[in-house]
Amino acid sequence: MNRLTPTLVLLPGMDGTGELFAAFAAIMEREFDTLIITYPPNIPLSYTALESLVRESLPSDRPFVLLGESFSGPIAISLSARQLPQQVGLVLCSTFARNPRPIFRHLSFLLGALPFSLVPVGWISKLLLGRFSTRALRVALRQAIPQVSPSVMRSRLRSVLAVDVSAKLAQVSVPTIYLRAKHDSVVPGTASALVSSMKRDTRIIEIEAPHCLLQVAPEEAAGHIREFLRTLEGI
Repeated sequence: MNRLTPTLVLLPGMDGTGELFAAFAAIMEREFDTLIITYPPNIPLSYTALESLVRESLPSDRPFVLLGESFSGPIAISLSARQLPQQVGLVLCSTFARNPRPIFRHLSFLLGALPFSLVPVGWISKLLLGRFSTRALRVALRQAIPQVSPSVMRSRLRSVLAVDVSAKLAQVSVPTIYLRAKHDSVVPGTASALVSSMKRDTRIIEIEAPHCLLQVAPEEAAGHIREFLRTLEGI
């Protein structure tokens, strides 16, 4: 690979396994180095702890672009606000800078009673995939989600309910794009609007997809990100 071609660093959604990036990563790897970072499945970590974990894993000898998917958006934003020397771009996908559903913030005390291990994958599929659901995508969810302990899932949901890194967006100086799923049942359009209002040069790209945008529309998403990465070559 050309040394000036940025590496795409992928930060995963709520499951943290990185396995749901498989199809998208395979497409990107045709032209770009790709690094998938994963989170411990059995150790509850705060956003601050996960940010430290990610930072230790970032390339130090070559330019890179951070992609924060869903749950990982706040981590990608916080790291980008640090203006890391080798970072040349930021991609946000189906994500948020603060709790995207503030109505649920005061219900965090109920999370301890939620039986995550008993939630049917079919219900999760409907929420994350909607009418775009396929057998292959349902199988991928069924394989990834059970790898994460219920205590970790509860911890990550609590983190989402409390997070607010919106002020840090003003400190992000690298070029930024936001991939917004038109049919997202998890993260509403107000989330991308907030990002755009706090970092006005963010380019919003809308894609016909549900919350799991990179999984349902990997080719289209890869096309937009490939174009973005090419504009950054040589920075």
